Amino acid sequence: MPHTPKPDENDLDAVPPPQPVFHVEQALLGALLLDPHRLDDVNGIAADSFSTAAHAALYAAISTLPRPDPAEHAKNTTWLDRVLATALEEARGLTASYLHALVQVCPWPRHAPAYARMVEAEHARRRLLTAAERLVHTVHDASLPHPVQTALAEAEALAAVVDDIANRFPPRSGVLPRTPAPPPTAADDTEAVEEEQLLLATATARPDNIDAVRWLLPDDLTLPLHAGLWQCLTTLARRDEPIDPVTVLWEAQQRGLLDDGREPGEVLRMLAEPAGDVVHWAERALRRSLLATAEHTGRRVEAYAGDSANTPFQLVAGARRALADIAAVRTRWQHATGTTPPQQRRAAPATRAGPPTTTAAHAARPTRATR
Repeated sequence: MPHTPKPDENDLDAVPPPQPVFHVEQALLGALLLDPHRLDDVNGIAADSFSTAAHAALYAAISTLPRPDPAEHAKNTTWLDRVLATALEEARGLTASYLHALVQVCPWPRHAPAYARMVEAEHARRRLLTAAERLVHTVHDASLPHPVQTALAEAEALAAVVDDIANRFPPRSGVLPRTPAPPPTAADDTEAVEEEQLLLATATARPDNIDAVRWLLPDDLTLPLHAGLWQCLTTLARRDEPIDPVTVLWEAQQRGLLDDGREPGEVLRMLAEPAGDVVHWAERALRRSLLATAEHTGRRVEAYAGDSANTPFQLVAGARRALADIAAVRTRWQHATGTTPPQQRRAAPATRAGPPTTTAAHAARPTRATR
């Protein structure tokens, strides 16, 4: 006979099992409920470090209520009742039986500091993931009046989270995430293609303006052919050789840009239709490149933070390497526009004892802070 599912069977199967950090949080809360004085040994976390509202409410209650007398606590549940009553104000689903279950599942209350460190590490991963997702969302938000400035501000916010995690978990040299970085998103932008063609044609017609846009690199262009042709133009200009559609076509042939069967006449026609100003089209290309780099950086950090096997040390190393790409494009954008984006780095919350960030570390990275 075919299997007939019981009521709600499919719904139960759809509920994912708790992540390891859920059990770690239970062990930590159980230790603190059993021995409240162990809160003195716990640092680096706050209520929002927990993965569920119930656990966050319990930790907040444990942290704020006066601690009971150890002898009295061993004889009655008065303090536990107060913890439950306080936590119920934020998480109504809590029960007295759950608090007692937490005490039962805690293997060793004296391991509370180790449990807290694990909770802190998982919270760091979630913070990094959230900041990376926000950066990617910003790049795709068409309603923003100043997308470049907003994306750079979100990149600074992401860098602030990375700095804070590094302060809590100093990175170890040579430890990179095991997660492979996602490939760059394939460009499929008709407007970008058309504008890049105008850039190439206008630079061919007005080669004296090429030197004014030295901040534009071949990799800033979306198509390999366009990148190759821009390299041809900048090379000819640097050599002070004649530039026109024919000389650019010949240089393209020398570089193998026509090896894919592209018709020479097609390239000549593209280079023979200038319009507008070289600087204008170059800035448009660099703007797209900056936003594309910001998106790829965000997706790289998303991939790293989305892999729970990566340690905080690995996350810091991988995120900083990804953020370096934005810093490089941002510097060229400032040269192109003659502006310095205002610093809008968000302050990362600090819960570990001692200063939340290292002032010397920020001073040693003036490029990130000002560019």
